Amino acid sequence: MKLLEEFFKGIWRENPVLVLILGMCPSLATSSNATNGMGMGLATTFVLLCSNVVISAVRNLVPTKIRIPCYIVVIATFVTVVDLLMQAYTQTLYNALGIFIPLIVVNCIVLGRAEAFASKNSMLYSAMDGLGMGIGFTLALTFIGLIREFLAAGTLFDVKIISAWPGFSVMGQAPGGFIVMGFILAGMNFYNMRRAAKAGKTYDLPQELDCRHCNICHLGEEKKD
Repeated sequence: MKLLEEFFKGIWRENPVLVLILGMCPSLATSSNATNGMGMGLATTFVLLCSNVVISAVRNLVPTKIRIPCYIVVIATFVTVVDLLMQAYTQTLYNALGIFIPLIVVNCIVLGRAEAFASKNSMLYSAMDGLGMGIGFTLALTFIGLIREFLAAGTLFDVKIISAWPGFSVMGQAPGGFIVMGFILAGMNFYNMRRAAKAGKTYDLPQELDCRHCNICHLGEEKKD
């Protein structure tokens, strides 16, 4: 049961995009259509899963002071694997995503899970955490991409749905990503508030989702021996 909780938390309760608001740069830049969003999400999922497992396996071997550089080396290795595979087998998608594939190395979702979870838990739990967070990231980007693609061109996964659709060109551009994201977040907050009101409660962000739960921002403040 605990394993399933670690998996499903990333899909809804702690969704990295829609709840934790992490990885906004690739989320908004690569979600202009559903195909790009799904491709970016799956690439990140692979890196999350593999890097979490490896970092969990070596967590007791890496000195505390150099753990972040070591994590980045591990993440960069798997990003390179993804980059080369996409370049070889999905050239069109690779060209569409461009620089955002190499930038997975510095994606705060990947590094954040390495520091906040994988470095403190077993390989199995870290794998479930990475897989859940990755799938949640993929679903969020695909959903945003579906909305933007439909509003911009009347298509879904490049299949024409409405032939006479006039299209809103702004949805295919950066402002469209912010607009769609804002409406989705507003809808989620409204749902959570209504749900809490029906239960006679007030909706507050869970304490474990406070940004202070992650220690990355305070790495430079660590005391020297």
